[in-house]
Amino acid sequence: MLLIAGLGNPGPTYAKTRHNIGFAAVDEIARRWDFGPFRSRFQGFAAEGSIPTPDGPVRALILKPQTFYNESGRAVGEALKFFKIEPENLVVFYDEIDLAPGRFRMKAGGGAAGNNGVRSITSQVGPYFRRARLGTGHPGQKELVHGHVLSEFHKADRKWVEPLIEAVAEALPLLAAGEDEKYQTEVMRLAPADKVDPRKAARGEL
Repeated sequence: MLLIAGLGNPGPTYAKTRHNIGFAAVDEIARRWDFGPFRSRFQGFAAEGSIPTPDGPVRALILKPQTFYNESGRAVGEALKFFKIEPENLVVFYDEIDLAPGRFRMKAGGGAAGNNGVRSITSQVGPYFRRARLGTGHPGQKELVHGHVLSEFHKADRKWVEPLIEAVAEALPLLAAGEDEKYQTEVMRLAPADKVDPRKAARGEL
């Protein structure tokens, strides 16, 4: 079984912010692959379904922690323990400020790189889980990061946000098959970030 977690903050106030792109990604995955309805479970909202692969369907649980971003590990750890899922079968979708807007990278294991949601998950399950990092860009100065991640995307950002979200959902069978590198390549083929000018994206001028 695969556990697919998206990071974000609960409630309508944060729904359109950069920090919530992880929620947007798993919502699109649930829609694209006809997962069941989200229900309140594991200190979050969870939906069950399956993903087709060449070796047959892979059962999966999508989880959106409702514990606030910095405490995401509580919900993820609870779900992982309930289903007895190994950390290598956990994939976490989240915003990555150290990647340019529209970029996408897969990574297995490693540190938190200053991301408190990833740090919270690591404290619960260890570092050996898979990270699906959705580039949202850096504001340029450390003191601006907090406001940046909690601010809403500009209207112009839709030109890269929507294709990226659709791509991570469309290419998902590769992820479910354990082909993380091929998954990354296919996502970027479907939503090429080289069409995004990071300087204009930071200013909302696409």
